[in-house]
Formats: sequence, C-alpha cells, structure tokens
Amino acid sequence: MHGSTRIRLIEPTDAAPIAAHRTRDAEAFRPWEPTPPPEFFTPEGQAERIDKLLVAHQAGTVWPGVVLADNQVIGQVTIASILPQPHLRRGSLGYWIATVAQNQGHAGRAVAHALRVMTDELGLHRAEASTNMENLPSQRVLRRNGFSPYGVAHSSIFLDGQWRDGLLWERILDD
Repeated sequence: MHGSTRIRLIEPTDAAPIAAHRTRDAEAFRPWEPTPPPEFFTPEGQAERIDKLLVAHQAGTVWPGVVLADNQVIGQVTIASILPQPHLRRGSLGYWIATVAQNQGHAGRAVAHALRVMTDELGLHRAEASTNMENLPSQRVLRRNGFSPYGVAHSSIFLDGQWRDGLLWERILDD
C-alpha cells in the first residue's frame, strides 16, 4: 500500500471495501469517533450510507470521496457542510485511513488532493476541520497542509463514554 495516493468521488461499489476496513479497524477508531450502529460495519449499511452521501453531493452540500492507493480503497475523505454562497464559500474536511495503510503519507496526500477539490472544483474560500485534542497524528496532517488551530470546542463530541473537547482548524484557500 505504499503506492501513489489519489482521491475520487465515492461509488456504490466502495461499500464492501469500506465495510471491511471499518470492521477490522473498529477498535482502532473507537477513541476518535462516536460509536456507529452495527449496520455501519456491513456492506449493506455502507451502501445505504453511500447512497445518502451521493444524494447530498447532488444537492451540493457534500463532496464524498474515497482515498485510493494502487487503485485500492484505503480510506475516505469528505468535504461536508459546504456553503457555496459568495459571502461564505467554506466546507469542513474529514478523513480516515485504514490501519493497514497508515503512517505511509496517504492521509497528508489525500488532504492535499481534497484541498484542490475545494479550491478548483467547489470554488471555496475557507477549509475547516476539527480533531480530538489527543489526535496528534491528524493534527500533524492538517498542519503540514497549511491548517492552523483557531479554537477549542468544549465538550463538543460524546466519545468512549464521555464528552470531549475538539480542536478547531482553519485554512484560507485563496492564500
């Protein structure tokens, strides 16, 4: 999985590989994400989720992508909460990389590709992201891609049985 990294719009056929990664990596992602329902780990549950993402993409509110290495799905990158209005033009970036492909630079390259989508395809001015305070690898990915922290969202997400703070990140894309 050391090959080149690229992203593309998610497709219904991505359901099975995503479900396989998420099933295998459930424990690894537990500290960073809310507990998903059981169907999240099935190809059928992922297919339903992908259908909803593609409907939101058609509406212009989400750009849902997959991360590929050697043409294999190894993760996802999503630009959500897209506000294309001339006075706003922003979106929120989220991503994950399967554990079998971590620590190989894929997350950083996927985020760089997503920033180009935000600028070139979506015409956005501002990229936003958030990380858990303890998620130092994700913070390094954002920093390397020109993001700066700008605040803390106190008690903003319920994870692993308790409310946790989130670190808020921004990057101005026109710069």
